[in-house]
Amino acid sequence: MKLMFKQRFFSWFDSYDIYDENGNTVYEVRGKLDWGHRLEVYDHAGRYVATLKEKVLTFLPRFFIQVDGETVGTITKEFTFFRPSFSIDCNGWRVEGSLFEWDYRILSGDGRVVARIEKKLFNWTDTYSIDVEEPQDSLMALMVVLAIDAVKCSQRAG
Repeated sequence: MKLMFKQRFFSWFDSYDIYDENGNTVYEVRGKLDWGHRLEVYDHAGRYVATLKEKVLTFLPRFFIQVDGETVGTITKEFTFFRPSFSIDCNGWRVEGSLFEWDYRILSGDGRVVARIEKKLFNWTDTYSIDVEEPQDSLMALMVVLAIDAVKCSQRAG
């Protein structure tokens, strides 16, 4: 399953539209006013699905994933010098990034590729392609991309 992640051009808070390979809206992400990043995910029918919430005042960026009001995992940026890396305490996944932080792979605990994430260059807004191996992993893969983009956004601002 392939998803296209595209940030809206003029939005006060981070807002994104997530499309499938046929251009159909799969998810809508709405940024909410909060201390740190808070992104709510809605399905194509406008129903709430999940929240990504940043924990503030930590040495390394950390995000909580909430589904149906329950925290199901965290995503934490790891301290590295050359290649970005994120640990995920949900599903046993880990994230490895390329040297220039444009491409990422989500790997399962046994090293299987769960998803490939590619930042599309030369766009007005942040745009990513998310190639998810199994459709049931699409929401969690999206949450990972949202966390990566939030970290990169904070690094540009600071």
